[in-house]
Amino acid sequence: MRGVANRDLTPEDAMRLGLAAARAFGGTVLVGRDTRLSGGMLSGALAAGLSAGGVRVVDLGVIPTPGVAALAPRLGATAAAVVSASHNPFQDNGIKFFSGEGRKLPLEKEREIEALTARDAPRPTGEGIGPVETVEDAAGLYVDGVLGRLSPRTGGMKVLLDCANGAAVGTAPAAFRRIGADVTVVGAEPTGTNINEGCGSTHVGTLDASGHDVAFAFDGDADRVLAVDEGGRVVDGDRILAILSRDLKERGSLGGGVVVTVMSNLGFFKAMEAIGVPYRVTPVGDRHVAEEMLRAGASVGGEQSGHVILSEHATTGDGLVTALALVDVMVRSGKKLSELATVMDVYPQRLINVPVAGAGSAKAVAALEEVERAVAGAEERLGGEGRILLRPSGTEPLVRVMVEHEDEAVCREVCAEVARVVEAAGEEDV
Repeated sequence: MRGVANRDLTPEDAMRLGLAAARAFGGTVLVGRDTRLSGGMLSGALAAGLSAGGVRVVDLGVIPTPGVAALAPRLGATAAAVVSASHNPFQDNGIKFFSGEGRKLPLEKEREIEALTARDAPRPTGEGIGPVETVEDAAGLYVDGVLGRLSPRTGGMKVLLDCANGAAVGTAPAAFRRIGADVTVVGAEPTGTNINEGCGSTHVGTLDASGHDVAFAFDGDADRVLAVDEGGRVVDGDRILAILSRDLKERGSLGGGVVVTVMSNLGFFKAMEAIGVPYRVTPVGDRHVAEEMLRAGASVGGEQSGHVILSEHATTGDGLVTALALVDVMVRSGKKLSELATVMDVYPQRLINVPVAGAGSAKAVAALEEVERAVAGAEERLGGEGRILLRPSGTEPLVRVMVEHEDEAVCREVCAEVARVVEAAGEEDV
């Protein structure tokens, strides 16, 4: 659930969801949140619903999303909930659940909870009401767990951290200082209304890393991170995945290869082929990546956005784990991040979102004969040095046209040509 807090997502919605989740899970449910102004309101309402449904609630306070997932099995929870809208502006908020193992819920479980929100049921009274408890320094418990598994000795490495005025404020600086880094922190003064505002991973291009060995920019709930090398160049999720995959392969620890989405840059796929790293490709979305990693026994997977899952250390995307793993490679290899990033070349990429006639028509437009002919012609022109991806949006009346090619001019031209065909087709009544 995600939307504008107190309009699309109200306390009443959160309480009703809590009541449904109590019936779906029982036992103990953890609740954490990011720094948004509406976080206390919605997490309190969610906790009230869970408690009214007879569930023991453990309030973790402000903590990264992956921290909630990590503490679920450690604290013996049957499920865990996070109140956050991730990289969205502060006006938005959302609620998502993890299983007791700290994994995203299967769709069947989500549908069960959704169905339960529409049905009333008798509520417990007296001793049947669930207690609401708090954990002292839950963020510190999470950091202890991460550093117990991954703790590179940095020897005074100069590290800049942009915490996006979000949930990483209480965890990332503490973790990096404990491993001996010389830490500078920005985006670390949350007001409730400035999360992701001109800072964090959505504004990584403005992060000045001069005078530092590496910089990391988290998003609001700290489940993703992007890096900036010592020369000020952004190292995105694809390059981070390439660096980590090569390192795991060289150490003989790359079980099941690497899992990425269809939106990963063509340069990533070519790099993996060149160094002999097998890869699997899923639809867009970290859920698909996580599910495929579990099926394949893969060690690493993620998205271009910096949402990276390292199965040895976490069950979900974790910005802190990713940042520490990248520093670990830097320390062991003795190489600067700019040197490590040469593992792949980024191909020029062009993306055009084409509006179509109405909601639900994107898939129909993408399947039209003239659109398919245009895509086939584009594929022939791009040859082995490029690719085209046509993707109807699942949530908006848009068809996304994405083209990659080693020649930027060809990339732009082919993308524009196919987009024009899609636009013309989308104006018709389909």
